[in-house]
Order: sequence, then C-alpha cells, then structure tokens
Amino acid sequence: MTIHLLARPFENLFKRHGVASLVLLCVLFLAACAETQFLVSTAKRVAAPDNAASVGYYKVGNPYQIKGVWYYPAVDYQYDETGIASWYGPGFNGKDTANGETYDQYALTAAHRTLPMPSRVRVTNLENGRSLVLTVNDRGPFAHGRIIDLSKRAAQLLDVIQKGTAKVRVTIIEDESRTIAGRYQNATSLAEAGTPITVDKLPKAQVSAAALPPPGSSETVQLPAIQPESQDIQTASLPANRATEASVDLVPVGESNMYVQAGAFGVYQNADAARAQLAPLGSVHMTQALVNGADYYRIRLGPFASVADADRSLESVISSGFPDARIIVD
Repeated sequence: MTIHLLARPFENLFKRHGVASLVLLCVLFLAACAETQFLVSTAKRVAAPDNAASVGYYKVGNPYQIKGVWYYPAVDYQYDETGIASWYGPGFNGKDTANGETYDQYALTAAHRTLPMPSRVRVTNLENGRSLVLTVNDRGPFAHGRIIDLSKRAAQLLDVIQKGTAKVRVTIIEDESRTIAGRYQNATSLAEAGTPITVDKLPKAQVSAAALPPPGSSETVQLPAIQPESQDIQTASLPANRATEASVDLVPVGESNMYVQAGAFGVYQNADAARAQLAPLGSVHMTQALVNGADYYRIRLGPFASVADADRSLESVISSGFPDARIIVD
C-alpha cells in the first residue's frame, strides 16, 4: 500500500507534464544527493581528518621535571650540542609521540627534551663521521646522560644499534625548522577559522644499508628505499617535512673525549667554589671560554674512557647539588 501511495504523485506528474518533467525531477534529486555527500565529506575533514594521528601538531611545551631535573622547552634556532645519543624502538612502535604523531621505528625521527616538535636536526656520530638529518617529534631521552634518542632506523644508519650509545653532535637546521613551524602554525590558524585544511603528508622514510666511503671522505651516500623488516609493523603516513629518502654523509671527525660539565659560571669565585666542592669526586678542571663576548668558567670532571664511567660521575655530580650537569664531548 505504501509503495502505491508514493508512486501515484509521480504517475500523475508524468501524465500531466510528460517525460521532460520526470527527467528534471531526476536531475534535481541527483544534485541534492551530491551536495549532501560533499557536506558530509567536508564535515569529516574538519572534525577528524584521517591522518590526524599521524601528522600530529606543532608543540613547544611547558617546563617539566624528570628525576629531579627541570627541562625548559624553547624555540632555539642556535642549538648546537655534543653529548651521548641512545635509541628506542620496538617497545614504543605504534604509540603516540609527544606531539600526537604515531611513532614509527623505521622513520627517520628522534626524541629531544627541549626542542620544538617537529624540528629538523643534523646528528653526527663523532666516533665514525656518519651524519644524518632527522625530524624531532618526541620528548626524551630521560636518562641524565643522554641528549637525543634516535629511532631504530636512524640508529642503524649512524651505526649506534650494537653499542646502544654513541658520542654525537646535534645541530638544529634553522631554515627547515622555521619553515616547518610556519607551516604547522598556519595550518592551525586555518583550522581554527573553520577551513578544512590539513598538513600535507608523504610516505614515510625507509632506507637500506649501503657500503660507505672510507673515513674522512666527504662523499655523500644516497640510500634506496626498502620495506620494513617485519610486515606487521604499522606504516603510518608522515608529514611533508619528513625526508622520503635518507642521505648519510661522511664528515671528518677527530679524537674526542667525554667530560662531565658541572656548570659554566660567569663569576670566577663561583666557579672556584664549585671546583673545590667537587674535588672529592675526582679530577676537576676549570677552563675559560668566551661566549657571545662574555667570559665563562667551565667546571669539568674527566676525561672518561667509557660512557658507563661518565654516567657514574654525572650521577655523583648531580647528587652533589649540580642538577644542570651534563656529559659533553670535546
């Protein structure tokens, strides 16, 4: 009965106005469906874009405390530091990073305690000269004696996997990092204005091993893309600021030593008092350095033959009332 009742109006319309009216009615019906579909699709992009969990968002963050040490995230386009790198992988793969991305151990990323996320940094292994550009998209490491945590793939390329740690230099890439910050901030402003725009994405970086030139060579090695070692590894999409292929550079590196730096003091008397306080812990040195036109007096212990020795000394220095102490490579 219901079908007949709904059909009668169309039957009467066809009798009165013929085929032309029926064709017009069909066109209007299809147009309405298309408009509805467009509105639904747009609403989905605004409310919950499919790649939101992978792309993440720009973040600097507030000061935070871990194991009695305060860290102060900040925009620092002059960042250049030496220290010890570590790496993290399977236990975190597929989990959220500190800026909302999905951690992928095969992507060329890293965790840093204070740099904005995402930022681009160059990490150089000071033990073998291998150098690689990475994207910082997570917080860490939180061991006192580490300055950066590498993804598993980054650690493989820098030859850190077997030892677990390496002496490194980490330098922010200013122009790329500024561009990334601007891109994310502009996208955020557009989203707040109600514009359904999301950050572009590219396939994640995956690279294979290749023979490297001899140490001291300035040759650049281009590594081809490969599939993950395990097919069940989640393959999240990455933002457009991520490299799609890795370029491992070899740069000249010389002999280097590890020290624990208790602090850098602008007043000689304060530095001398710190040296006296730390004297029972081992060999303490005071060195003078000119930084931005000002004299500083650095108090250091060492050098140390191994990362384990430097770690033990660092914990002793921190416990002696120097929470900002750190391991440096010089």
